[in-house]
Amino acid sequence: MTERRQATDAEAKALASALRLRILRICVREPHTNKEIAAILGRDPASVLHHIRTLVRTGFLEAQEERRGARGAREIPYLATRKSWHLETPALDRSMLDAFLEELALVPATEAEGTRMALRLPPPQMEEFRTRIKDLLEEFAARPDDPTAPAWSFFMVVHADPNRP
Repeated sequence: MTERRQATDAEAKALASALRLRILRICVREPHTNKEIAAILGRDPASVLHHIRTLVRTGFLEAQEERRGARGAREIPYLATRKSWHLETPALDRSMLDAFLEELALVPATEAEGTRMALRLPPPQMEEFRTRIKDLLEEFAARPDDPTAPAWSFFMVVHADPNRP
């Protein structure tokens, strides 16, 4: 299992934005320019650039080799460093959930699969459950990408059930 360190205040603040989390997801496997990212998000390139600069400054995105665009304009593609995978943030905040919900809203209902489950396990068994889930995620995250395969997203939250005291 990957050892995660506590995020600094600047890192936690950079990750506390649904838009920045979506930018990282867009750039996780292949580099994209600010213009490409803005087009994917349906946002203004100027406002997206502000978020890109924050992610570069905090080490979550890395500028790649400059290239020339169709009209000879200078373009800088950005690639996610995967640094966020190695960090613990102070608490799961709304930004991760908001990013997930924004992305899910773009997917046809027939292409999404979800489930909920209630557990009542003693602490050692709950720790085993968490460890096994984390190990499985680590295993699949370490696998190389197949550029010919469809891209998938996965979101999971484990929390105390407020409905069953």
